[in-house]
Amino acid sequence: MPKQYSPRVRERAVKMVLSHLDEYGSVYKAAFAIGPKVGVQGESLRRWVVADLAKDTPAGVEAEAQRAESKRVKELERKVKELEEANDILLQASIFFAGELCAVRRRVVVGGVRPPAPGSRSCLVKPGGSPTCGVVRRDQRV
Repeated sequence: MPKQYSPRVRERAVKMVLSHLDEYGSVYKAAFAIGPKVGVQGESLRRWVVADLAKDTPAGVEAEAQRAESKRVKELERKVKELEEANDILLQASIFFAGELCAVRRRVVVGGVRPPAPGSRSCLVKPGGSPTCGVVRRDQRV
């Protein structure tokens, strides 16, 4: 005589399989992995899941929405990672080019302030607060 399961147990088991479908890759694998955990034979659970997906019950729609949301979250996390890498590259480039600029070019000549004379020392402050000092060369343009 076949074992009878309550509708509550069926619904809960089907929801579990649908929510873990991404991890297992197929209904068969998910049903046979989750079935023993909830006290249901794998083949019975697989048939319930297939029937549930066929009639598009709320559990099937809910699982599909979760899969779509999971894909979207993964895509957004990938974009965040790319943007963080690009931001890091831009930061490193700005530090490099700031170091290439002479302090004389960065200095604003306002109100009679003159740039340092060739041979004198000048300092740049890099992001992060560490000064980089160097000698102004004669062949540099002001």
